[in-house]
Amino acid sequence: MSVSVIIPTLNEAPGIGATIQEIRRSLDNPGIIVIDANSIDGTSQIASRLGAKVIKQQGLGKGKAVAQALQCRDKNAKYLVLIDGDYTYPAEYIPKMISILEENQDVGMVTGERFSNPGRLEIPVHVKRLVTDPYYFGNQALKLAHRIINRIKMKDPLTGLRVIRCCHIKNFQPKAESFDLEVEINHFMKRKGIKTFEIPIKYRLRLGEKKLQIKDGVQILMRMFIMTLEDIAWRLRFLKV
Repeated sequence: MSVSVIIPTLNEAPGIGATIQEIRRSLDNPGIIVIDANSIDGTSQIASRLGAKVIKQQGLGKGKAVAQALQCRDKNAKYLVLIDGDYTYPAEYIPKMISILEENQDVGMVTGERFSNPGRLEIPVHVKRLVTDPYYFGNQALKLAHRIINRIKMKDPLTGLRVIRCCHIKNFQPKAESFDLEVEINHFMKRKGIKTFEIPIKYRLRLGEKKLQIKDGVQILMRMFIMTLEDIAWRLRFLKV
């Protein structure tokens, strides 16, 4: 079966090589697209040497990157993989995620959930780190907001590892510009009545600098409210008809 992999990057030289190599070990001849936002650390050169198709991103932001890459993916691919380029998400889980889709036709997306697996962080001090990591608490707050505002119940709605049936997203045109992409995908799948399945995964320390900032959390929250307003407007139009 054909699989397209999209990896959005911005200065991911420390992790992009290991990420691509692990994907190739885990999948049989996948089509790998690295959409690069003008990195200055050699990210695109590393990806190109490893056989990935490298596309120069127009503008900045993860949402914009994926929107552009979707136009360049293999239109005959059966599954689309979205994964970060910092080596945090083990690609070894992808075959299992594809198997779930193969065996369950009612499931349209499988995601890697970082918080249920006791060994999710491959470092001895993972418990202490979770307690003191502000990103963890921010993630949990946004998860609660996603549940309240959009009525989407996921253990890890902001995960960067997803496998999606291509037939479900052929008309998907992301409005998100940055890290609000994940909640937009969740909402898109729910609105189409497509089931999402989460599997627990281990989560590694990223190779390189973390990109997520407080302003990104605000943008994610704003995307949730915008999607709810769009839903209300859609229902009102439906009632008028």
